[in-house]
Amino acid sequence: MFDKLMEAQQKAGEVKKRLDTISVSGVAEGGKITVTANANKVVQSIHIDSAFFADADKEEIEELLAVAINKALEQAENISQSEMAAMTKNMFGDLGGMFGQ
Repeated sequence: MFDKLMEAQQKAGEVKKRLDTISVSGVAEGGKITVTANANKVVQSIHIDSAFFADADKEEIEELLAVAINKALEQAENISQSEMAAMTKNMFGDLGGMFGQ
């Protein structure tokens, strides 16, 4: 059983490394603000269109930045959950054999 727990921990680490390599983006106001993150929910970059930045007020930029960040993090969460669910399914399939199922 200890071996299975160690294997699960190792596979979780592998999934985390894989999530680091997957990029997601959140876009607000038709591309005026774009946030790129990885599937581990770490923001990698933020791009604000220079023409929009010159014309927008502080509140508008803050609001749209929050929208773009939330969209990127939502995509990251969906991918992360899918990857972890797949890993868990594989692990439980293996553990099920231990109990004669």
